[in-house]
This record gives sequence, C-alpha cells and structure tokens, in this order.
Amino acid sequence: MFKKRGVQKEYGSFFTKHKLWMASATLMGTIIGAGVLGIPYVVAQSGLLLGIINILGVGIALLILHLCLGEITLRTKKLHQLTGYIEKYLGRKGKYFMIFSMTVGIYGALIAYIIGEGEILKIIFGGNALIYALLFFAIASYVIYKGVKTTGRTDMVIIALMIVIIIAIGIFSFNKIDVANYTGIYWANIFLPYGVVLFAFVGTAAIPELREELEKNKKQMKKAIIIGSIIPIVLYIIFALIVIGIIGLQNFNSLAPNERIATIALGIFADKYLLIAANIFAALAMFTSFIGLGLALKDMYEIDLKIHKTIAFIFTILPPLIIALTGLAQFIAVLDFTGAIAGGVDGILIMLAFWAAKKHGDRKPEYSMNIGKIVTVALVMMFGLGILYQLWMTFF
Repeated sequence: MFKKRGVQKEYGSFFTKHKLWMASATLMGTIIGAGVLGIPYVVAQSGLLLGIINILGVGIALLILHLCLGEITLRTKKLHQLTGYIEKYLGRKGKYFMIFSMTVGIYGALIAYIIGEGEILKIIFGGNALIYALLFFAIASYVIYKGVKTTGRTDMVIIALMIVIIIAIGIFSFNKIDVANYTGIYWANIFLPYGVVLFAFVGTAAIPELREELEKNKKQMKKAIIIGSIIPIVLYIIFALIVIGIIGLQNFNSLAPNERIATIALGIFADKYLLIAANIFAALAMFTSFIGLGLALKDMYEIDLKIHKTIAFIFTILPPLIIALTGLAQFIAVLDFTGAIAGGVDGILIMLAFWAAKKHGDRKPEYSMNIGKIVTVALVMMFGLGILYQLWMTFF
C-alpha cells in the first residue's frame, strides 16, 4: 500500500490490466481529501441550490483545467513536475509564481490536516485534540522524511471505502433527514462556498504523475482525467445532500468552528457508531494526502530550489505545525483561503501555459482541447475574481 519514493510501481495482474482505473484513482486520491469535509457547512451557508451550483460550476471548471494540464504534459517530450512544465512554457517568472502557489496551497492543506486530524481522533478515541494532532504530525513527518508515499492501490481502496461509507450514512440515517433543510436560499452568501469547493476539486499536482503512470498508455489519459474529475463532483453533491439534510444550517451554526467538519458534526447529530467508521476513513484519507502533499513540497524545495534535503524537510513540516499550534487557524477558514488563493493562481498559470504549449510544444499530444479563447478568458476571470474576493473577505 506504500512505496519508497522513486521506486518503480509494481502491481498485480488486476492492477496491471486496469491502468485506466489506477490512474483515475491517483487523481481522485489527490482531489478527495480534507476539502470534502468542509463542503456541507459552506453549502448550508448559501443554501443547497446555490451550493450545488457552486459544486457543479467549479467542478466542471476544474475538469477543463485538468484536461488542459494533461494536454500540456502530452505536448512535452520530457517528464516534469508541475513547476517544470510552467517554467518551460511561461519562463522563470511563471515558475516562481507556481512555487508561491504550491507553497501557499500545500502549507494551507497541511495546516488543515493537522487541525482536522486532531479533532477527528478526539471524536474517535476521546482525550485531547492537541495531543492527537502532534502524534499524527510526528508519524506523518517521519514517513515524509523517509520518502515513502502511497500507491495507486491505496488510493483506490480508500476511495472505494469512502463511497461505501457515504452510502451507508445515507441509508442508515435516512430517517433523520429533514427536507426543510434543503429549502433556504441565501443570495448574500452565493460566493461563500467558492474557496472551500475549489480546494476540494484541485488535483493539478496529480496530472504529471498520471502522465508518468500512463507512459505506455498515453491514449487513456483523457479518459482517466475525465473519470477522476467527474466522480468527485457526484460524490460531493451526494455527501452535501446527506449531511445538510441531517444537520441543517441552524445546527451547523450552533457548533464550534472546528466541530463543523462534516464527519464530526454527523457524529454529534447522527448515529455515533456509524460515524466512527466515517471518521476513521476521513482520518486515513487526510493521512495519505498529508504525505503526498508533504513529499511534493519537499521535492520542490530540494529539486527546484536546490535546498539540502534535511533543510527542505524542515521547511516543509515546521511552518504548518507552528501555525496550527497557534490556535489562530480554523479548519474551514484555512480551506477557504487556501483554495481561493492557491487554486486561483494555479488555474491562471495553467491556462496561460496551455496556450503557450499549443504553440511551443515539442511532441504531438494524444488529445487536444479545442476550448477556444472565450472559455480560457472565462476561467481566468473566475480564478482572478475568486482571488480578489477572498482577499477582500479576509482583510477588509
């Protein structure tokens, strides 16, 4: 279920024959993490209808973005990480913007995971959230130091279990769903879910890995990206329907900020035994995501900025720990800010690199996106306005 960083993956016959699903699982494993746990609360704040519009709109936008990035990788002979592709097509300034975006995005995610793991493990075992957060951090940091990451098989198993858990929550808690919780529409909060939802859909860091996984099956890359991007859309809508139906806006607002994590809130208002299982898999999903993102940031420091591996490791793990321990950061607020800022910068850079790759790519891609400049401008405007909106809401 785990492999040493840089060691070639070796799968059994099932996984060898199903490269498409393995690649899709890799993308879904990157996309589905802490973000899904923040979606029900922010959707409840805007009302279900406006929240679903946010999920569909952002989900489709990110599907297009992932496909555009996939084309960028296929137009390039040499394999790169995300920063490498941006540098090739947008130059060193583009690379530094991407480094900034990756740093903000990954630090934000790691902070959220430290906070979230502490609160979730407290619900499961009782005791002190801070102690659990530190224990989680110590174990995950050791794994990052050793350079061990999850394999596609792990992602596939975790995703399958999460789907089963979500379905089970819906079935066994169906009698607790109140349809009145679906009726509110709060136009003043129409954009409120944007940052958290964007955070929940960003999977750009996985696309270069898909290119590597499908090196001998590059024609399957488009399908893998479509499958890996669409399933989270469906999953998020179903999850929001179930959680909001059970909890409702009023109950969400009665909770402390870090109790608004979906599985924790469900544990308070629904069947506690069923929700222990949900929290276990949420904790596992955040654990694997923490490792994957931590390794990506460590590699960026080490490979792109030529920092010694020990210093790169310290730079990776220390800032998010310090910020998480201050108590100033809240789980959903971190997702919101990180998603809008880092996800927005990522989106703008990738769309600019997409058009540069069409002109300056050095190989013929297995697929080509004919989206037109209008769609590109619309996406860039969405990401840019999202950044401005988040900065305004945060500092003014």
